[in-house]
Amino acid sequence: MARIEIHGGVPLQGEVWVSGAKNAVLPILVASLLGDGPSLVNNVPHLQDVTTTMELMGRMGAELSINDRMTIEIDPRSMNLFEAPYDLVKTMRASILVLGPLVAKYGQARVSLPGGCAIGSRPVDLHLHGLRALGARVEVRNGNIEAYADRLIGNRIIMDTVTVTGTENILMAATLARGTTIIENAAQEPEVVDLADFLISMGARIEGAGTNTMTVEGVDNLRGTEFSVLPDRIETGTYLVAAAMTGGRIRCTRARPAHLDAVLDKLSETGAQICVGEDWIELDMQGKKPRSVDFTTAPYPGFPTDMQAQFMAMNTIAEGTAVVTETIFENRFMHVQELQRLGADIQVKGNTAIIRGVPGLNGAPIMATDLRASASLVLAGLVADGVTLIDRVYHIDRGYEIIEEKLSGLGARIKRL
Repeated sequence: MARIEIHGGVPLQGEVWVSGAKNAVLPILVASLLGDGPSLVNNVPHLQDVTTTMELMGRMGAELSINDRMTIEIDPRSMNLFEAPYDLVKTMRASILVLGPLVAKYGQARVSLPGGCAIGSRPVDLHLHGLRALGARVEVRNGNIEAYADRLIGNRIIMDTVTVTGTENILMAATLARGTTIIENAAQEPEVVDLADFLISMGARIEGAGTNTMTVEGVDNLRGTEFSVLPDRIETGTYLVAAAMTGGRIRCTRARPAHLDAVLDKLSETGAQICVGEDWIELDMQGKKPRSVDFTTAPYPGFPTDMQAQFMAMNTIAEGTAVVTETIFENRFMHVQELQRLGADIQVKGNTAIIRGVPGLNGAPIMATDLRASASLVLAGLVADGVTLIDRVYHIDRGYEIIEEKLSGLGARIKRL
């Protein structure tokens, strides 16, 4: 099994390009199943979750092809199987996103209950509640969600809590429903807006994406389209934090700075100098140690839960003491134990962690537990004395494209074993 070896202590310098967003490309690929013809999706990141999604769609009968520039063509006209089996769903929770499109377009779906990162309960109830509100017959039996509908009918749906995949599933289903659907307390993440833009380019009628109330006028059919996925704001943030931790200076290109306001605000608090252009962000630490920063995770436009682990890694070597509160997912402090193995001073009380900055970390063998936690361990390895060996790096490959090549390009001493 692959491992990553890091020799720490090198300030990162240079330029790194940002890949397409994992959390946008997965729903967009799935949404292509709603079309009456083939769709082309550009700027697709080369990630394990993308490969899994393609395998899932291929098993359903969709025809897929991919070129060397990571453009994927999806032709759903050969679809003949409307289920997502457990062996694929267990590795990737996003598989549940096929539920809405399959019921809306093909009138039936069977999806195994999801797996993915082991971070909390992430209930699927909101997905099922939304589909039932649109008139689908939904049952859970033998570990599968089974849903049927002749044609979905628009309705007013109020989400109990903000859920990104729940919003996306209902949004996709509503595009082909008869009449108007209003989704209240909708997720406002840029990835939801990107999905809405993709659906609009297919002929969907959607208003209010990026606000907490979305209105969808159902149409009779959607056409194939061509679309480029937005840049990954979490990957962008991860490289910026890496530069801040190592006292370096980097520029992220092909970025979308407007999607990172909360993250850039916190990076400014560390003492970093930040400059932004239309599609680039530059961070210069001028060789200084970062100051520690307090933060509480919140739905967009608040501080993203997917950046929590990376900022915690930075706080371990920052000057001062930081309080980090996680409000989105329970069980999302699994990286704490591994950071402590490197010498971090962290106390966890419920959903709050108190991090006292230490003069330095020391390399050790550690183990990745989930996608973003594993990125934080890589960042810690970049500043630790000696050698850090990270096991279970398949977690990283789910969300970061060629992370060791990109970091090597910035001067890091990192390699895959």
